[in-house]
Amino acid sequence: MATGDIALERGLPANVEAERLILGAILTDESAFLQAAATIDVEDFSLEKHRRIFARMRDLNERGRKIERLALIEELKKNGQLESVDGIGYIVSLDEGMPPLFNLEGYVRIVKDKATLRQMIASAQSLIDRCILGMEDADEILATAEESLLKLGDDRDRSALSNPRQIIEEFQGGLNAFLDPSRRLKGVSTGFVKFDEMTSGLHEGELIILAARPSMGKTALALNMAQHIATHPSLRKTVAVFSLEMSKEALLTRMICAAARVDQQKFRAGFLNKDERRRLQMAAADLVEAPLFIDDTAGINLMDIHAKLRRLKAEHGLGLVVIDYLQLMSGRGRFENRVQEVSHLSRGLKMLAKELSVPMLVLSQLSRAPETRPGDHVPQLSDLRESGSIEQDADLVGFIYREEYYKPDREDLRGLADLIVAKQRNGPIGKVKLVFLKEFTKFENMAADLGQESVEDPAI
Repeated sequence: MATGDIALERGLPANVEAERLILGAILTDESAFLQAAATIDVEDFSLEKHRRIFARMRDLNERGRKIERLALIEELKKNGQLESVDGIGYIVSLDEGMPPLFNLEGYVRIVKDKATLRQMIASAQSLIDRCILGMEDADEILATAEESLLKLGDDRDRSALSNPRQIIEEFQGGLNAFLDPSRRLKGVSTGFVKFDEMTSGLHEGELIILAARPSMGKTALALNMAQHIATHPSLRKTVAVFSLEMSKEALLTRMICAAARVDQQKFRAGFLNKDERRRLQMAAADLVEAPLFIDDTAGINLMDIHAKLRRLKAEHGLGLVVIDYLQLMSGRGRFENRVQEVSHLSRGLKMLAKELSVPMLVLSQLSRAPETRPGDHVPQLSDLRESGSIEQDADLVGFIYREEYYKPDREDLRGLADLIVAKQRNGPIGKVKLVFLKEFTKFENMAADLGQESVEDPAI
């Protein structure tokens, strides 16, 4: 018995008659093929012979040939499959005496539904087998199970193309709101005034890369943004931080000291005065109430991040995801080199940001090129480490540059930092001046910027 026919032998969900009607409708009117192919694939047919017939129809369509009896029979012969589909007689029987099928969409949905049920059964059986064998960790089995079910949902969700009328009608508020800049959806504020002006905040579905050489403060800046979004009274959006380098205790210590403006060295040594202890308690109390979630799993992969974020979004919503940092992530599967692996990761993170409709702030290391460039150590896009695809996949690329790092004797450079927007898909590029308070590992706006617009206003 053919592999595809085992479904019927085992009594799995299938509707052979609906499959026959779809194939017959295509032979009667080849325009029905595009209608059917928009929803179902070759593997959605339960019978192997139906899979082969539909596959050959697809080949004819791709070559621009008319899908009709003789052409289909010749195509099957050429592939040595005519006898395996029960010969010419079966092909003729598909559309012989068949009236026009006005409810093709209904039959297509039946076939798709049955295929989905079979795939769910197969996934469940595979899950049972892996659980019984016990050769993998429970968390890994759970993550892959969630991923497989998610893919089934993605396969069913093939959104139709939208024309301008539909886009405007679906936009909240209709045409007037669509044309009113003040009512258009804006990104979430980072708390850094000039950066927010340049970018309109962090936007849903975007991959934001924040890169720098070691010790420039990329983790500090990302945590400052995350803390602002999670604790600002007018925002308080859920933030997920994945730290592959630091422990969750170390991250929380950084955030509390930054919010309280307490020197981390004094905190670790325990030499704190009464006012500093009070500020630390207030900062800790504020963070305890914030919708902030930290994961410090070392070497976490995309599948694990995907599963954790979907659960978090279902339970608490999701306003921002921070990953520190890209080069410490691991890709599942085999890759010829590290460049391919990082390319796979950056593309996967972009797709994840789009799927979850959340800004994805991913930190990245730079190569040693800025160190070796004579005279000019300002980062460039070509300095992104291990993969040019990071630049390609990112919607926004920002660099942190502190000239004092290279010129420690210059007192006039002390505490000055540049946040360089080197790429922005939907906006300008440029430079934002910031202040870096090293003892607090905290970035702040320049005083002149705060004079124009309050940082406490989350509206962009």
